[in-house]
Amino acid sequence: MYRVAEPRLGVVRIREWRRRAHHTIGLLVLLLVVATTGLVVLDRSPASFFDKVFTGLWDGVNLVTTVGDFSEFNQFQKVFMLLAMFATLVIGGFAVSRLTGMLSGDDVMAYRENRIMERKLDHLARHVVVVGFHTLGELVANRLSAAGQTVLVLVGDQDQANRAADCGHMVVLGSPDVFDDVLRHARLDTARALVVTTPDSNNNLAITLLAHTLNATLAIVVPGENPLRKGLLESAGASAVIIADDIVADALVGKLTTQLETTP
Repeated sequence: MYRVAEPRLGVVRIREWRRRAHHTIGLLVLLLVVATTGLVVLDRSPASFFDKVFTGLWDGVNLVTTVGDFSEFNQFQKVFMLLAMFATLVIGGFAVSRLTGMLSGDDVMAYRENRIMERKLDHLARHVVVVGFHTLGELVANRLSAAGQTVLVLVGDQDQANRAADCGHMVVLGSPDVFDDVLRHARLDTARALVVTTPDSNNNLAITLLAHTLNATLAIVVPGENPLRKGLLESAGASAVIIADDIVADALVGKLTTQLETTP
C-alpha cells in the first residue's frame, strides 16, 4: 500500500535511527583503535612491530565483535583488556537502549511500505486502475484480477484500503482533498484503463475530468445515473458510461420476453 500523505514521523524516526547507528559505529571504531593501540604499546614480546600491530588488531576485532578468540596476554595487557571489555559492555548497552524498537513503529512500517510501493509503481505498466473499493469497486477489481489483469486500486478511506490490500491488490491511499496526487501516483500514462466506481456522481465526474487531463488517450469507464449525467461524463473524457437502470431494464425485459415466448 502506498500512502500519499506519508506519516512524517516515520522519516524522522528513520533519520534518527541512522544518526544513532552512525554514532554507535563510531564508538566501536574508536574502541577498536584504542584497544589495538593499547595492546601494541603494552606488548613486551620480541615480535616485530608489524606482528604486534596485526596481533593487536586481531584481538581488538575479537573484542568489538565479542568473538573472544584472543591471543596470549601479558599481565599489563590483561588489565587493559578488562577495562576494554567493560567499555564494550557499556557501548553495547548504549546501542541496545538507543536502537532497539525504533524501527518497529507503525509510522516506520508505513515509510518502508511506501519505499517498496514506489519501486513497484515506477515499473507499473499495462494495468487497470480502479477508483473506489465499495461493493461495486470490489467486484470490478476482483473480477479483473481473476481475469489476469494487473489491478491498482485508488481509495480515500483506510478501511477500503485495508480490504483491497487483503484481497491482494496494489493500493494507493490518499484523502479526498489530495486525490489529484493519488491519480498522479497511479501511472495513468502507462495504464490500460481506468474504472471509476465511487458512489458519488460529482466525485466521479471530477475524477474522470482529471484523469482525462493527465492522459487524454486513456480508456475511462464510469457509471452514470441518467442520460444527462452520461453526457457530462462523456464531455469530461469518459470512453464509456454505464447507466445501471438501462442494464437492469434490458435484463428484466429480456427475461420477461423469454418467458412470454415460452408460455403457451
